[in-house]
Amino acid sequence: MKVETVPVTGFAQNCRIIICTESNQAALIDPGGDKEKLITELTKLKCKLVAVYLTHGHLDHVGAAKELAEHYDVEIIGPHIDDQFWFDALPMQAQMFGFDAIEPFYPTKWLCHGDTIEVGQLSLSVRHCPGHTPGHVVFYHEQSQQVVVGDVIFQGSIGRTDFPKGNSSQLIESIQSQILTLNDDVVILAGHGPNTTVGHERKTNPFISGKYG
Repeated sequence: MKVETVPVTGFAQNCRIIICTESNQAALIDPGGDKEKLITELTKLKCKLVAVYLTHGHLDHVGAAKELAEHYDVEIIGPHIDDQFWFDALPMQAQMFGFDAIEPFYPTKWLCHGDTIEVGQLSLSVRHCPGHTPGHVVFYHEQSQQVVVGDVIFQGSIGRTDFPKGNSSQLIESIQSQILTLNDDVVILAGHGPNTTVGHERKTNPFISGKYG
């Protein structure tokens, strides 16, 4: 699985373009904004966009999803339905985060734990990881040992839980059961900041060790 990272919005959110090198099909994961920047990157890569996937409903991860899905005539898929209230609240989120006004929109399909998403010949498993938001999901590609985690875990940190319906103990349980059960060499592609690995976070992340939580 080839992954291109395009930071978007003032929050430097890592939109990921995942590409199947066999078919040249691609998907956007968490296009939080900067539509034209992402269109330019997709054009440069000369790949065919087949879907938009979302890890959770926060605006800095979904802000350009509807425009891009309409531009490329593809579906928006994910996250888990427990994040529907965040999509209902998109206008409020825009005010809260200082984004341009946006109307509510919804995925074509919600995802569940254990589902599989496909991009060309690529197959990624869906893991429900509530805590940062109740409907947060992550996408794990076993063959390349990479997991796209949105805002569940970062290098040396974890997702915030002070937003509505956030839950710190639930987030830690999600990390322990769905992230730390992966091999140490699995690369964590976080929603903000640099990539890291499961093994590095297992050894050094103070929120996982219990030092800060």
